[in-house]
Amino acid sequence: MGTAAPPPGGPDPSILFVTRKWAPATGGMETYSLRLTEALAKFEPVEVIALPGRANGMPPGPLALLAFPLAVFARAARRASAPRVLHLGDMALWPFAALALLWRRTRVVLSAHGTDVAYHRRGGLRGTLYRLYLALGARLLRRARVIANSRATAHVARETGWRDAAVVPLATEAAPADPVDGSHDGTILFVGRLVERKGCGWFIREVLPLLPAGTRFLVVGTEWDDGESEALSAPGVEFVGPLTGQALTERYRRSKCVVVPNIEPASGEFEGFGLVAPEAAAAGGVVLAARCGGLTDAVIDGETGFLVATGDARAWAKAIERVSAWTPEQRRTFVGRARARCEEHFNWERVAGQTIASYSDA
Repeated sequence: MGTAAPPPGGPDPSILFVTRKWAPATGGMETYSLRLTEALAKFEPVEVIALPGRANGMPPGPLALLAFPLAVFARAARRASAPRVLHLGDMALWPFAALALLWRRTRVVLSAHGTDVAYHRRGGLRGTLYRLYLALGARLLRRARVIANSRATAHVARETGWRDAAVVPLATEAAPADPVDGSHDGTILFVGRLVERKGCGWFIREVLPLLPAGTRFLVVGTEWDDGESEALSAPGVEFVGPLTGQALTERYRRSKCVVVPNIEPASGEFEGFGLVAPEAAAAGGVVLAARCGGLTDAVIDGETGFLVATGDARAWAKAIERVSAWTPEQRRTFVGRARARCEEHFNWERVAGQTIASYSDA
């Protein structure tokens, strides 16, 4: 079990953060837990009780998950004083709020990301049971505060009864401040898992045929859904697989535009935030993103990218036509301003500050 605690003999930290999403597992929720707690520690002392992932980057196994509650309660019981805030890293952890029974006047706060509040929308037995699970938590924890990563996530949380939600959009890592020359290689870039809601298959089928002949569409990510993978065989599409680090940063920067073309599938799944959008903008990419879900908080329209009507193929073609017509100077000016705006807004210090403020408002 991963922890971050004060030195022996020191006071107990005022924030106790409990999470099942931690390195070396990889993913958006793991990044959130790591970066948020690092940034929170600049404001107040933080104790982290975390369940590390496996060395291969996958989440912890079933036995580790079963043992985690016992380890958490044992660790919490050893505290000499109550925390000011008990912060649970995702909505599925709401039963851990029982820790607050050990202390008086401890505020319970839960982070909401996307799937952890929307899984019930998938329907079926699992979806129904998860809806009941979250609804029970909302009834028992009426005074708990939810910190949602977007307005869309806060809205979905209300479907199961979680009413008290603050919206704190996420942050991204700052990219190296390399100069931008205003050129590009003409490619259109998609980055992300190949699942229906992210819209890669839709873009290939509906938008790509409307673009000039010879347009190259580069897909970076992981194959996940068979239906989406089938679309990769279309003319002009090149599947690269996953990229990270400097290789991905360079791809963002060199592409004509980075598309985040999410759609709204019948399953009700949605994008909780859409971290690719600020990540690409911070790296020097020109971002076009669907006006849906959490993407409306992940893109500052006209400043860090442009929001485009969801599922409107012609609107997407026109948006790509507009950025294609930019001169190198126009592109350089926009990218420079977008990177500066990302650095100002999509940073972990801002996230931590708004989180601390949400604690006080709870």
